[in-house]
Amino acid sequence: MNIDKNEQNVITASFKNVLSTDIAVAEKARTEIVQAIEMPLRKTLLTGDTIAGVYTPMDFTDNPNVEFQLDLLTPGQEKEFAAFTLPNVGRIPQAIVEGDYLRVPTYYVGNAIDTSLRFIRNANWPVIQRMLEVLEAGFRKKLNDDGWQVVLAAATDRNIVVADPNAAIGQLTPRLITLMSTFMRRNGGGNSGTSGRSKLTDVFASPEAVMDIRSWGLDLIPDTQRQQYFNTGGDIDEINVFGVKIHALDELGEGQDYQSYYTTTLGGVMGSSDVEIAVGLDLSRQNSFIMPIREDLQIVEDNTMHRKGLFSLYGRMELGFAALDSRCTIISSM
Repeated sequence: MNIDKNEQNVITASFKNVLSTDIAVAEKARTEIVQAIEMPLRKTLLTGDTIAGVYTPMDFTDNPNVEFQLDLLTPGQEKEFAAFTLPNVGRIPQAIVEGDYLRVPTYYVGNAIDTSLRFIRNANWPVIQRMLEVLEAGFRKKLNDDGWQVVLAAATDRNIVVADPNAAIGQLTPRLITLMSTFMRRNGGGNSGTSGRSKLTDVFASPEAVMDIRSWGLDLIPDTQRQQYFNTGGDIDEINVFGVKIHALDELGEGQDYQSYYTTTLGGVMGSSDVEIAVGLDLSRQNSFIMPIREDLQIVEDNTMHRKGLFSLYGRMELGFAALDSRCTIISSM
């Protein structure tokens, strides 16, 4: 949460003025608080979260429906299309093809935080900052979870699970990354000369699996590469293997939220001795994973809570998530 010193002073002073017996002063203070809080939240809501690099936000605030036209050609029908000839001299061949539409449902996400007016009386900046952090964290977790659940559902629906039979339990190996790349290519459609084919660009795995890369022996990678990983900072957050970016995602791993969602809610499968999954994505296309936004985040002060001796802020936004092409996803089992 990055709020400059001037904004901090405005918020602190305004919080204390909320208690003023002068109605005009109290109302003005409430307005200043909302204005000072809304913009920092709006700027930082998608900063540093786990879906910012995966989903493409799309502005649908002025559109009545969130619809995307699908390709007129569906997989498996490629050979059913043929060239047309002129039926008569002077006539122009005409072909009218209508594609289907995909409608993405949107929904409201809301969060609120309350505190007593007595507590505000002694409020200082750390207290106010903590309120903002709690309000922001609620939005972030909801968006992260919903976005990754869509990714996992799309990957599970492909019914392709890649595994390295020679790897240790829970080990992310170079061979596994190669297999993920190969399977994504084999099952992405087209042929060797097709441009824009699906390709593995990013792999998300648990911190344990990513950090274990430092334990790769000379039987897996050359010593020069091992030296590079050893010289990386204490926390490996993103490295590159065969041109594929490897990311650590805390919610993946044995007993973690997204692992449980995959196995329990989605009924995803793994090898008999495997304990966790890694998720491979093709992020070379900016419109494979989309996040239509119908209503931007708005922060409002609930003045009806004043009678109860409370100061209340609540916010809401309307958005949705969709994976338009599941061929951009793949699951590996470790």
